[in-house]
Amino acid sequence: MSQNLTRDFAIELRSWSADAAGLDTIARLLLIDGLAVAVAGAAEPGPRLVGSAACAQGCRPASTVIGQGFSTAPAQAAQINGMAMHVLDYEPMWNPPNHALSTILPALLALAEAREMEGAPPQGARVLRSLLKGIETQGRLRLASGQIEPKDLTLHPPGVVGPIAAAVACSDLLGLNEAQMVAAIGIAASRAGGVLANVGSMTKALHCGDAARNGLEATMLAARGFSSNEDALGGPRGFGRAYFGERFDPAPLLAPIRVPRVLEPGPAWKLFPSQYATHFAITAALDCRRALPDGSAIRRVTITTPVMPYIDRPSPESGLDGKFSYQYCAVAALLDGRISLATFSDQRRFAPDAVDLLARTVLSQSPDISGRFDAMHVEITVALDNGADIVRRCSAPVGSWSRPIAPELVQAKAHDLLDGSLGEERADIFWQLVGMPADELPIAGLMRALGGVSD
Repeated sequence: MSQNLTRDFAIELRSWSADAAGLDTIARLLLIDGLAVAVAGAAEPGPRLVGSAACAQGCRPASTVIGQGFSTAPAQAAQINGMAMHVLDYEPMWNPPNHALSTILPALLALAEAREMEGAPPQGARVLRSLLKGIETQGRLRLASGQIEPKDLTLHPPGVVGPIAAAVACSDLLGLNEAQMVAAIGIAASRAGGVLANVGSMTKALHCGDAARNGLEATMLAARGFSSNEDALGGPRGFGRAYFGERFDPAPLLAPIRVPRVLEPGPAWKLFPSQYATHFAITAALDCRRALPDGSAIRRVTITTPVMPYIDRPSPESGLDGKFSYQYCAVAALLDGRISLATFSDQRRFAPDAVDLLARTVLSQSPDISGRFDAMHVEITVALDNGADIVRRCSAPVGSWSRPIAPELVQAKAHDLLDGSLGEERADIFWQLVGMPADELPIAGLMRALGGVSD
């Protein structure tokens, strides 16, 4: 192991210029997708409740809270917007499994907006570059964890690696020196966590919001001289051993950055607002539905998956909980022929046809199927009343690493989420600004266009 893993990791990240071909395009797509999802998610109860708590506390109005009509301190805005960006489970997935966007981007946007409001030039180029460094950080930390398959997880990954990645990204945006970045990483390492028991509840999105907030606050403290252990990642009582024990492997943190992780493996773009493994079941179920003969009646549904106990939810407690249920996602796809935001309302979850078909749906988890998102498959068998069986298998949903989609489809998703919510005038402003050259892109103007600040 390195004599000082934290310092050497910081040196590697600081030395990477993040200017390779194609990086601006992918970073800008991530910015668009993340903000569009956050606008849609801003109306959900979780972000609204945390927003009302922020209003009650009162803070310097420096950074926009998306969709809630007020601004607040950067750290609070990062937390609330991180929740909004994650609550629908509609942001891109990464490999190993993680949510790298909602944990980093809201922190950068809040910090950049506050800087511009204090007179700094447009921060768009800095945000895009720093986002890439944060994504690189998260990917390497996930590899180092040794918890690659979902069944290996002991904690919710974005809550564990997200604060450190946000701290690295915010340190880069502020231009902190090596010692300050090391301190920010160390502070963030003590502010990591998130139990899997809360998957399916409002608190899951809070893991991502807290990661953005904690990483930003760690950076702001380090910039003021706040200290931490000089090797909080690799020391004998450090982050790696505390969270991952003997599985922790520091090698991925120190490998030279040749092809950045934002390009290889890159994001898997989500076209359904649910936990990523359910996309395999949804895709197979939609294929089954297209093959159903007219007038046919379903007698039984069997779903065969990898071992993923936390997505085995035969009777989800709410529409939100249904986002993490193989059974409900497959049933909804079979019944409706589509999956949308409305799929995960309590009204749809407890509709009689969904309740009835869920009762006739069986899940079988096979240890012979890999649980890695880039190697797994899900098979669905629909048994009909006439004795026929329809069987379909999905090994890769559209938008995944082996079935990439064109940038235009990501933008179409964003238009669908944004344009109606913002109204024509604000939507036009958003699209005009987000298309500007990066070094001219004003983050403050972009955030105001999202309806979080009254003109």
